[in-house]
Amino acid sequence: MKAIADTGMLVAMLQQKDQFHPWAAELAKQITWPALTCEPVLAETAFHLRSSAPVLEMLKENVIQVAFDCASHLEQLLELAVRYADLHPDLADLCLIRMSELYPRHTLITVDKDFRVYRRNKREAIPAIYPPKLLS
Repeated sequence: MKAIADTGMLVAMLQQKDQFHPWAAELAKQITWPALTCEPVLAETAFHLRSSAPVLEMLKENVIQVAFDCASHLEQLLELAVRYADLHPDLADLCLIRMSELYPRHTLITVDKDFRVYRRNKREAIPAIYPPKLLS
């Protein structure tokens, strides 16, 4: 499966103590690597891990690939920020929504429930996979 990786997925893959690590490890076997992501997700992941080294190693090993440039999609990101202002989306979320529009055959892998509310192309649900615990 072609994937777009969110912060929670990357953190869960890299931290064995993360509650979603078993889910992420199992899901990793189904992904066609590299997974696509954006720089805000990389920054969040490094923050949560308290180290940039694992994130940079994933880039170096082609586990993840930056496939989005904020500056090139500024108008769309601003529109999404206004549309979802009540949910207080961070920049990573906005970029991932936009990436789902640009890469419609990719599935978003996330632990963020807000992606059940966010829509791509204004009305279309974003194809996403969540940990089973999150859905209950």
